[in-house]
Amino acid sequence: MNTNLEGKVIAITGAASGIGLACTKAFIAEGADVVLIDRSATALEKVCQELGDKAIPLVVDLMKKEEVNSMLERILALTDGRLHAFHANAGAYVGGVFADGNPDEWDHMLNLNINSVFRSVHAVLPHLIAQKGGDIIVTSSIAGIVPVVWEPIYTASKHAIQAFVHTLRRQLSVHSIRVGAVAPGPVVTALLDDWPKAKMEEALANGSLMQPEAVADSVVFMLTRPANITIRDLVILPNSVDL
Repeated sequence: MNTNLEGKVIAITGAASGIGLACTKAFIAEGADVVLIDRSATALEKVCQELGDKAIPLVVDLMKKEEVNSMLERILALTDGRLHAFHANAGAYVGGVFADGNPDEWDHMLNLNINSVFRSVHAVLPHLIAQKGGDIIVTSSIAGIVPVVWEPIYTASKHAIQAFVHTLRRQLSVHSIRVGAVAPGPVVTALLDDWPKAKMEEALANGSLMQPEAVADSVVFMLTRPANITIRDLVILPNSVDL
């Protein structure tokens, strides 16, 4: 028997756009209250006005450790002490030829894609452990499973995430906390803004890009499995992607 999200509280990072916003809308449609975590107060205000009372804004810059460290306290203050699931979704993308790359851009992406995930999950864990249950979902990528030649640094960051999810799941199973990764192929989001124009046009023409709603549906599926079932990795690909 599947569970549902009615009455649950879910916090999600990178919630003001892209996959994060699509997931937020899907969670709310399933009856959850959602804490939208993003660094842009303006974007959060606009989105939450559109989504209604079940959307709760929380401005956090994931690159500032002091803000991440206080994140759980602020979430619980907004939700009457409740948190059932945490979705570490925020991330960045850098592709291209390695020899032509910018190491400073790599540093920013690696800090956001890896270190901020580690820190934010660590920040919310005390609550989930104390209540002896909950879910942690991390937005990974097909690049974390199949190395993508066009994006060596991004691929490396998502391989790190896959290793983190697989090991953390085993550590936290004793606390009845489920840990899983959703690993989509190319999704139409702002993260792909630096794709070469010709590559983007080709992908749009041949259907090898997905909409973020497809990822959101998959995350809802992960969260609504029976309590004794963990979806460790959920890979989502357009049919035309040959990986």
